[in-house]
Amino acid sequence: MDHRLATPFWVLRIGLGLGAFLAGLDKFFDILTEWAMYLSPQATRVLPVSPTVFMRCVGVIEMIVGLAILAGFSRIGAYVLMLWLIAISINLIATKLYYDLAVRDIEIALGAFALARLSEVRMLSSERGSSRATHA
Repeated sequence: MDHRLATPFWVLRIGLGLGAFLAGLDKFFDILTEWAMYLSPQATRVLPVSPTVFMRCVGVIEMIVGLAILAGFSRIGAYVLMLWLIAISINLIATKLYYDLAVRDIEIALGAFALARLSEVRMLSSERGSSRATHA
């Protein structure tokens, strides 16, 4: 991979990985915000559990995705994060209150897509490098 892409790769990997992990962790403490308020009324009507329990389940998934990105599974983790953020954005739009946060989450999803693509380039270039080493 072009060495000029290393810095953006690491910035996205650390930033998105930590962001997802910390947001997930905060679902248990509500320090940043009261997360349950972001659930759309449609979602709360069909949930088989309370909004708080649901948000804690969301938190566990976000922590797993964040750790996956940080642990080196950045391609799959970033694609999961991208889809997750799009789903969150749809929920936020359904509340008819948080359009600004929906736009922000779509922007973060674009960053996750960029990380996934950079991870693919990084994997391909390392495969080519190891292939050349074995043929030398």
